[in-house]
Amino acid sequence: MILELDCGNSLIKWRVLNVESCAGLAGGVVDSDEALLQALNAVEGLALVGCRLVSVRSDAETAALVELLQSSFGAVVLCAQPTQVLGGVRNGYDEYARLGLDRWLAVVGAYQLSGGACLVLDLGTAVTADFVAANGEHLGGYICPGLPLMRNQLRTHTRRIRYDDISAERALHSLQPGRSTVEAVERGCALMLRGFALAQVELARERWGEDFTVYLTGGDAALVSEVLPRARLVSDLVFVGLALACPLPGVR
Repeated sequence: MILELDCGNSLIKWRVLNVESCAGLAGGVVDSDEALLQALNAVEGLALVGCRLVSVRSDAETAALVELLQSSFGAVVLCAQPTQVLGGVRNGYDEYARLGLDRWLAVVGAYQLSGGACLVLDLGTAVTADFVAANGEHLGGYICPGLPLMRNQLRTHTRRIRYDDISAERALHSLQPGRSTVEAVERGCALMLRGFALAQVELARERWGEDFTVYLTGGDAALVSEVLPRARLVSDLVFVGLALACPLPGVR
């Protein structure tokens, strides 16, 4: 078994794969190193031969997690590092190491799946759009606040906007004009995400015509999938790139 981790600033996405088939055996999302350890210990018959991870945390936080995994499971732990070229993709940033590692691996993963020009839309805490040409040249991209950031900014800076997460989830069952503050905020933010996504597709069309593939990933990808029916929803896009960045002996 191998363990793959995508360590964000607040959450850790994890999955355990079968070594021979690379089929998923278990997985989930946790909010701390301790919760990750608890979730892994609950996996029946867990026997890790290796682990690979991508982290946008500080070096100290990442090192602490690596030490925890090594001491708990005795497995080799590989960490993705910035690279200028990976999987046929050339990093488009002037300072390639400044491109977020999770974003970079999603771009690499999308190009591996498409084999041609692609637009990668990652809808998480922040929303990112990245353009990759057919020859693997990463052309750069855009970043804007995601739904959690937009929601929290309105809650923080507008005194009369107060509601809980359950109410927010219910409000998104429709995108009709809101008849309460929670509906107006949640639906307005969702429509902003859709507008951003559609604008990126138009930019891609201006460059490539119709000869490109759109990939959606991230926790809020479903909010825009309806207006992008041709897009491919790949929840584990980062892990596709991670497998190239951190190959493990004996694992395909």
